[in-house]
Amino acid sequence: MPEGHTIHRLAQDYAAAFLGTTPHVTSPQGKFSDAAELLTGSELTRTEAHGKHLFLGFRAADWIHIHLGLFGKVNFGDAPAPPPTDTVRLRLANSTAYVDLRGPTTCALITPTEKQAIHDRLGPDPLRADDDADPHLAYRRISRSRTTIAALLMDQKVIAGVGNVYRAEVLFRHRIDPYRAGKDITPAQWDAIWTDLVELMREGVRNNRIDTVRPEHTPEAMGRPPRVDDHGGEVYVYRRANLPCHICGGEIRTADLAARNLFWCPDCQTP
Repeated sequence: MPEGHTIHRLAQDYAAAFLGTTPHVTSPQGKFSDAAELLTGSELTRTEAHGKHLFLGFRAADWIHIHLGLFGKVNFGDAPAPPPTDTVRLRLANSTAYVDLRGPTTCALITPTEKQAIHDRLGPDPLRADDDADPHLAYRRISRSRTTIAALLMDQKVIAGVGNVYRAEVLFRHRIDPYRAGKDITPAQWDAIWTDLVELMREGVRNNRIDTVRPEHTPEAMGRPPRVDDHGGEVYVYRRANLPCHICGGEIRTADLAARNLFWCPDCQTP
């Protein structure tokens, strides 16, 4: 499932290609046809992301809500658009570009009230504006919980946009045992985690990939081969089970936690 930086990057990409234009909106698959007919020829006025939710605003009060889920894909291209396949849930096309959406968990036309209800159930997003992302709200929930910090970081009601990669990497970067209870995370530790997530995820938006290793631990600095993985990016522990830790040389471990694979270094991240 894409992490929050991907969705914020998509919001920027939709805006770059279609903001201020009146795209032709279609649903070749047919599942969004009625809404597409209502929107086609209307101006795309704004795009927005919160966590893993993407919103495309048309006219004054119409919103397309998109959640990619596990299988959703978005593909941009230059005009003229080729004939669409019947797997395309939503296509936007104008005189210069087109974009196809396939396989999302959600693609729905919603009202401003329905959109606000989605925001209300999500935790603060490190990538949203400072006046709209309150890390203290997340910490109030974390500091009262006996749930592990690794599970809490994946709970979109606590903090929105963090997925499996960022949670594993930020906990390693701050030497925090992923099994530590939320109530045992100090305010200073949480401030450091939040600040780091803001920086790492903003870099993820800029580069459209996740890189979490510090300059002194890059392949060039350490004289090691670069990571080869379909997720891309240089990381400390994510999907590096049984490999040596870049810092201590110990073995990276993995375990199932809340139905997702957790990765950590038991030597660096001591209880």
